[in-house]
Amino acid sequence: MGFANVVVSNHGSHLPVNFRSSFIDARSSLSATSRFSFPATVGSGLGACTLKMWPRIGRALKTKHQDGIAVSEDKESVELGNENDTLDEKTMGTQTDTSNLLKIVLFWISAAVVFGIGLGIKDGAGKASEFFAGYLLEKSLSVDNLFVFVLIFKYFKVPKECQGRVLSYGIAGAVVFRGIMIGLGSATLQRFEAVNLFLALILLYSAYKLFVIKEEADDLSKNYIVKTCQKIIPVTSFYDGDRFFTIQDGIRKATPLLLTAAVLELSDIAFAIDSIPAVFGVTRDPFIVFSSNIFAILGLRSLFRLISEKMSELEYLPPAIGVVLAFIGTKMIADFFGYHVSTELSLCFVAASLGTGFTLSIFKKSD
Repeated sequence: MGFANVVVSNHGSHLPVNFRSSFIDARSSLSATSRFSFPATVGSGLGACTLKMWPRIGRALKTKHQDGIAVSEDKESVELGNENDTLDEKTMGTQTDTSNLLKIVLFWISAAVVFGIGLGIKDGAGKASEFFAGYLLEKSLSVDNLFVFVLIFKYFKVPKECQGRVLSYGIAGAVVFRGIMIGLGSATLQRFEAVNLFLALILLYSAYKLFVIKEEADDLSKNYIVKTCQKIIPVTSFYDGDRFFTIQDGIRKATPLLLTAAVLELSDIAFAIDSIPAVFGVTRDPFIVFSSNIFAILGLRSLFRLISEKMSELEYLPPAIGVVLAFIGTKMIADFFGYHVSTELSLCFVAASLGTGFTLSIFKKSD
């Protein structure tokens, strides 16, 4: 028989062609699985062992192929796991940052409480009541001022990483300017009692604005302070990190960050025209007026970062502040004409009004 019709066995004998046909059929059925082709001829000593080994090789290759898929899937799982870990780290970082800010805010509130208690132990419960009434009033007005700070930062598109520096300078300036205004106000009230009526009218008008006048608060382009600062301070059209000044075309110019700081500072001075008379409506002691202002301002930067994105949820706080300002203004007029309202009653009214405003805002949010 010719070579095409025989297959050599391991002893050199010839096998009939029908065996080769069955072998080819077996190879065809296996090749669909292993995707490898068998050799056309099998040499001596390999025929029987090859029949036994190729299915094992096919299974091994198939297993290796499946292992490759498993490894690929494992890599995808690892990548997804890394992405989830990154998201978890960011979430944990945000939670940690919020926790730290909350601790700072609570620290300054606790410091104010300790100071008030110490003042009560030293000078009596009356002085402590005056301090706490002034502190609550100033703190609520400071929170209300944060509404405007948010609008200023949005209007000038201040990067978040630069807002802290502007607030720090704003707080430092507020301490200085309020100290000056409190000193002048105290000296003026001691010499001219009728100034109380003027300050009372300021408070009543401020309350009227909170209730009646609907200002376009979101549009600062027509704000007098903003327009004035833009005319006085020439600025570049870009930010340079957290710098107040930069070099453009060889000329030293202010950045928009300095313009923002100026607007913020002047806005705080405008707010002080409301807040300082309000505290003078509670007490005439300049030390208590100043200390309540300072404790209300301290921690304001952390408080801003903590609640700046949730300011719109405090919907009923401005009306509550309006009620308080109207009450203090009325109290000052009554005091001028000889009708005295006790500090304890004033403290209770201020606390109840502000507490109601916060509570209604929280319930409105939950609905």
